[in-house]
Amino acid sequence: MANTYTQIYIQIVFAVRNRAALISPQWKERLHKYITGIVQNKGHKLLAINSMPDHLHIFIGMKPDEALSDLVRDVKRDSTNFVNEEIKPKSRFGWQEGFGAFSYSRSAIDTVVKYILNQEEHHRRKTFREEYESFLKEFAVEYDTRYVFEYFD
Repeated sequence: MANTYTQIYIQIVFAVRNRAALISPQWKERLHKYITGIVQNKGHKLLAINSMPDHLHIFIGMKPDEALSDLVRDVKRDSTNFVNEEIKPKSRFGWQEGFGAFSYSRSAIDTVVKYILNQEEHHRRKTFREEYESFLKEFAVEYDTRYVFEYFD
């Protein structure tokens, strides 16, 4: 898109289906590389990616020519297929419906990158539920706990 200039930084967070702890340390780096490829092939800039066994964080510099929901749909679909067809975990892998997306200013990039890269340390003190709820509150996002924290298919 000629003459279009943007600065859009988004942290995307989504969970494994039913918050199951299925992302194994043995293959999480392969998953991260695969998702990085999806994001970059769509023309976005991946700034940070990390996961815990039950959820994933992606921080991107987003181009405005694609809807965020389309990007997340493609990342979730393609990475699910990759895990089930290439990695072949013991339990069928999938992402839960929905996601969280939070926007940041350019001045926050380093802070958000460090936060994402230090997930293991961070989650020694805070559960995913506590973390996610704190994002929703910090960004003043209205939500219904029945759909954010309950286990459902």
